[in-house]
Order: sequence, then C-alpha cells, then structure tokens
Amino acid sequence: MMITSKRAYKDSYARQTRTEPMRLAAEMLRAFLPPRTIGTTRAVSTAVLEPAYEIGGDAFDHALTDSILHTAILDAMGHDLASGLTSVVSLAACRNARRTGADLPELVECVDAALSKWLPDQFCTAVVSQLNLSTGKLHWINCGHPAPLLIRDHRLVAGAMDRDADPPMGMPAAFASTPRRVHEMALEPGDRVLMFTDGVTEARTMDGGEIGLERFADYVVRAAASGELAPETLRRLIQTILDAQENRLRDDATILMFEWRHTPRPA
Repeated sequence: MMITSKRAYKDSYARQTRTEPMRLAAEMLRAFLPPRTIGTTRAVSTAVLEPAYEIGGDAFDHALTDSILHTAILDAMGHDLASGLTSVVSLAACRNARRTGADLPELVECVDAALSKWLPDQFCTAVVSQLNLSTGKLHWINCGHPAPLLIRDHRLVAGAMDRDADPPMGMPAAFASTPRRVHEMALEPGDRVLMFTDGVTEARTMDGGEIGLERFADYVVRAAASGELAPETLRRLIQTILDAQENRLRDDATILMFEWRHTPRPA
C-alpha cells in the first residue's frame, strides 16, 4: 500500500521497477490508466495490458459508483504517438461524460465529438458498458470492436454477446446514418464478461499458430472452474502469451474481465 500510494510522485520507484526505457506513447498512456483491479462485494473488474514499454493504442478503463460498474476497452488506429493520443483523448472524454451522468449513447457521442475536433484523422474501436450492481442488468455499445465473451457456470456461452457492431469512435462515426445501438442482457450471479483486443487472439503460441478465440476462452474457463481469482487468471494468461513470443508481441494485447457477485441486501 505504501508503494502504491507513493509511486505516482516518486520517480525512484519507477526507476527501480523498470527493466528497460519506456517509449513516450506508453509513458503517456499508462499515466491515464486506472488501477488494474477494482471491486466491491457485488462486482470485481480486472485488466492487463501488454507490452509494458511499447504500447501504442490499446487502453482500458473501469470505475464504480454506488450502483454501477463502468467499463471500457479501446484499440486506437496505429502503433505510434498519435494512436496513444487517440486513446488518451477517448479516455478523458469518456470519463468526463460519465462523471456528468451521461448515458451510454451520450458518452460515445462525447468521444466522437472530441476525436472529430482534436484528432480528425484518427479513430478507435471500443466496447463501453454499464453494469447495474443490484440487478445484474448489463448495457453496452460495441464500436467496431471484437464482441465480448460471456462465461457462465464455468463454460463459454457461445455467441451470447455477438451483435452487429456500430462504426468505430471518431472519424467513421461522422458517416453513420443511425444512432448508436445499446445492447442489453441480464447477468446471473457468478457470470464473467471478457473484453479483449485482437492482439490477444492473434498472438502466437509456442507452435507458431495463433491463440485464437477458442483457445483464449478455454484458458479463462478452466481458470474459473479451478476457483482462481479473476486478477490471477489474467496475470497468468498474459504471462503465458508473453512467454510464447519471448516478450515480443506483434500487437498490443489488452484484456478486461469483470464478474458480477450479486449479494442480496439485508432486510
């Protein structure tokens, strides 16, 4: 706790924990990321993002209110400083809208407007969601991103969250002729929702093949069945991916997973 509280303003902690110089885009983006894991008795959300020192456009966000868990995962176009700026502006616009009480369509509209104004040639794919902590009702918007996965009763529910995606946030949104579509579903206690960027499923295994969606989901399902906590599941999974590629990913790899733990309020 002491290290966590001081590392934000004591550079000596960063210098002692880094094994190589951090690229500018990664330095900028990591300064905006929230804690890896947040939670209450009713929900937990955890995320990982690799590679540590050379990330370009991937980012994640999660936050809690008394009644809502907000989550987002982003993948900006490109792998340079401009893509990092795109993710940072998107995160800032997302949080700004969220903190003024915006609903999901308004939130995405704020991100569209910010990118169109300040970075008109950039865009990013994303999934943004809101989970009602009391009822388990989940709402989300998919902006050109891989569909999230639902794990229930220690198995993958195939296609549970597959929906037609809207255009990415930013420039492509200006050409959309219809409003953003909000999808919804009811979670059951113990359900885990898995969001990810394509750098995860396109990562290579030891035998040279892609991990793919099925193998990726199977790893998380097995971990859940063994009783492994969500943060440890993602830590082990991302380390397995890194080990298979000798710590040299071809693309950013980001995973965010949240679990609804419904706890009835006392009478």
